[in-house]
Amino acid sequence: MSSDLRDLLDFATEIAWQAGRITLRYYQTGVGVEAKADDSPVTIADREAENLLRDLIRRHFPDDGIVGEEWGEIAGRSGRRWIVDPIDGTKSFIHGVPIYAVLIGLEIGEECVVGAASFPALNEMVCAAKGMGCFWNGRRASVSGVSRLSDALLLTTDFRSVYEHDYGPGYDRVVAASKLQRGWGDAYGHALVATGRAEVMLDPIMEVWDCAALVPIVLEAGGTFTDWKGNTTARGRSAISTNGKVYEEVMGLLAQ
Repeated sequence: MSSDLRDLLDFATEIAWQAGRITLRYYQTGVGVEAKADDSPVTIADREAENLLRDLIRRHFPDDGIVGEEWGEIAGRSGRRWIVDPIDGTKSFIHGVPIYAVLIGLEIGEECVVGAASFPALNEMVCAAKGMGCFWNGRRASVSGVSRLSDALLLTTDFRSVYEHDYGPGYDRVVAASKLQRGWGDAYGHALVATGRAEVMLDPIMEVWDCAALVPIVLEAGGTFTDWKGNTTARGRSAISTNGKVYEEVMGLLAQ
C-alpha cells in the first residue's frame, strides 16, 4: 500500500506543478474575471488549469472519479476519487498576490489519503500521503512546538465571513487569547500551520475541493484538521488547522 501511495503522491505533485505553470501564464497580467452563479470569481486560468488536471487524471487513471471546482464531478469505478481545485485563492490570484494554490487531494473510500498543495508564485510545494509524512519542497515538514495559544500565531482568510457565518463571538475569544493575528489565508494558511510557521488557521466556509488536499497534509505534519464542530473531515463545510498542541484551547474558546 505504501508503495502505491508513493506513486500516487508523486503523480499528485507532478500534476499540481504542471497546472501551476498554466496559472503563472496569467498571473499579474490583468486577466479577465467573470462571476460564477455564487458570485465568486473565476478566470481562464482556473478553467485551463482544471482542464489539464482532468485530462492527466483520465489519461493515467481512467477508472478513478474526479471532483473539481469548475467542472463538477465525474463518477469512477475504482473507489478512488481525485478532488482538485485549480486555483485556491482566486481573489488573491486576480489581485496579483502570490499566496494562491493548486490543490490535489485523493480520496480512497471516504478517506483523504494523498494531498498536494502547489504555490506556483512562491515556488513552494507542500504534500503528504497517509503514513508517509508531510514534505515541504522535499524536506520533512512538521507543525510547531508552541504549546500555548498566548504564544501562537492565528490566521484566517476573511475576517468578515467569520461574522457572516455566526462564528464571531468564538473567533473574538480566540483572537483575544492568541499572540499574533494575520490574514494569510486560503490554503496557504493551512500550509503555514503544517510547516510550523503558524499555529492556528480558521476558515468558516470551505468546500470539499478546498479541504481534501489539506487533510493529509496537516495530519501527517502532526497537526489537527477538523471542521468547526471538531470532526476530522474534508466535507464539514468549514475548517480549522492547528499544531495539535493548542487544539483543545482553541476548540474550548470557540464552544463557550
